[in-house]
Amino acid sequence: MEIIQAYLQRKHEELRLLNECLRSPLLLSPPQSVDEVIKTKFRITAALRADHELRDWKATETAWSATACPASGPFRFTYDYQRADLRVVGPSFYQDETGCTGRAVYTASGMAAISALLLASAAVIDKADILVTPGCYGETIELIERLVPHLRLVTLKGPPCNALARPGSRRILLLDSCVPAGAFEAVLRVDAPGLDLLIFDTTCFAGGSGRIRRVLRWARRCRIPVVMVRSHTKLDSLGAEYGRLGSAVFVDPGENGSGSFFQHLARETSDAVRLLGGAALPAHFPPYVGAAAYWKLTRRRIAAILRNGRRMSRYFASELAPLSAELHFSHGLYVTLCGRRPLDEASARRAAEAMSRDLSGEGFPIRHAGSFGFDFAATEWFHHATTDRYSVRVAVPDLPTELWDGLTAAIARWWGMHQADLGNGQRGLRRPQAVSPANFDDDSKI
Repeated sequence: MEIIQAYLQRKHEELRLLNECLRSPLLLSPPQSVDEVIKTKFRITAALRADHELRDWKATETAWSATACPASGPFRFTYDYQRADLRVVGPSFYQDETGCTGRAVYTASGMAAISALLLASAAVIDKADILVTPGCYGETIELIERLVPHLRLVTLKGPPCNALARPGSRRILLLDSCVPAGAFEAVLRVDAPGLDLLIFDTTCFAGGSGRIRRVLRWARRCRIPVVMVRSHTKLDSLGAEYGRLGSAVFVDPGENGSGSFFQHLARETSDAVRLLGGAALPAHFPPYVGAAAYWKLTRRRIAAILRNGRRMSRYFASELAPLSAELHFSHGLYVTLCGRRPLDEASARRAAEAMSRDLSGEGFPIRHAGSFGFDFAATEWFHHATTDRYSVRVAVPDLPTELWDGLTAAIARWWGMHQADLGNGQRGLRRPQAVSPANFDDDSKI
């Protein structure tokens, strides 16, 4: 368990790291509350973005100034026309221990990265099956179905060993970090998959995650070339959503005989980024990434989120089992809740908004927000692309243990109280009775 004093000290270290990147650092006092942590972090990151614009005012889209030296902390940028030929030199968003060496193509978002990659694959692969595990990110599935006709979408059903080992047409595996844990682990138990390419969406895993290392070891053992796509907005900016940024990293395929194919795919992906206008913006590279202090603080906050996630999953399994849609995603960053009656997008959205509004009104750090990895809990509607079912996602925050346990209990109580109001066709949701934070010092209770 992490007590509030230790939590606030750790958050003070995060704030100091951000603050030291400013040309004129702010006068920073140790935070006294979770709410102060949240507000101060977003205020400093806003100041950092403004500082970048003032410092690099000569570095616009066109490289018109011979004296401009565009940079963001340890990242250095060169270009003639930023959208078309941006080159980035700087630290990796993956820790060295993961073995993620390879060419990085930076984009304006995670979806921009995977869109460019899949569309570019048409120049390298005429036709192929793209195999996906149930629960892959919905917009990726939508992208394949609507805009990538040369790839035939195949959802793996049953044990993946049968489908992955079956010879036939060219095949790509899309392994997404947001799928349930069982589906993710089942793929890594396949000994000899006959795959031409592995696309690994790492967005929901920390940059130093052991699961990333496991996937890369599995791919090397099976001699599969790997492209890792990622949104850096989620877990790579200390929960501050510094900017919209993504990447596709082409991991060195080694001695598997696919080098020329892989290099061709990397070049075509870079061209697709240029033609689609999806290049990254220098101002969106967090200037505090890469330092030893950054990795230390990132590891500690992700560890805290994962601990909180396990506690919530155990509590919901005990107290809210009939209303839990999925409690064991591979990443451990959020869970999903269902209603006694089916939800549609509108009713799920209303429920997420109402729950956050009501519990925030009781003093809990919870927001209606469409992302995860924050210093506050976040709720949003959730669509399972494979089953076409809607639920409400509860994203786990980096919070001290006692406060998070109280919020977990409050969420379970609110969700149970409002089942009569949930479901298709409901226009509003009643406010609950006041809920006070509960204290679960004994870990066995949750």
